[in-house]
Amino acid sequence: MKAHTGSRAKDAALLTSLAESIGSALGTIAAKANAAQKAFSRSRAVHVVEREAKRLRRGSKRVVRKTRKAAAPSLKKSKVAKATRRGLRRASSSVKRATRQR
Repeated sequence: MKAHTGSRAKDAALLTSLAESIGSALGTIAAKANAAQKAFSRSRAVHVVEREAKRLRRGSKRVVRKTRKAAAPSLKKSKVAKATRRGLRRASSSVKRATRQR
């Protein structure tokens, strides 16, 4: 009897094609995992911006404390002092909002 050489060639071609498609799928999964890892890691620019925002927030808090202590007790009830305090509160709250992590 004669050996079936034709079907072996077809099987080899099929296995080669299957191996190539599996390799392609694994490469795609690896690329997506790498992209996801890069998306979740903080970049240097983000780190610098966050640090500068925290520094600005600390500085504004320091200024608010100093101006509160410097205000004389007699001036605390005046309209000008109230408007100034309101402006300082708004400024500090906007800085807090800007530096708050999302």
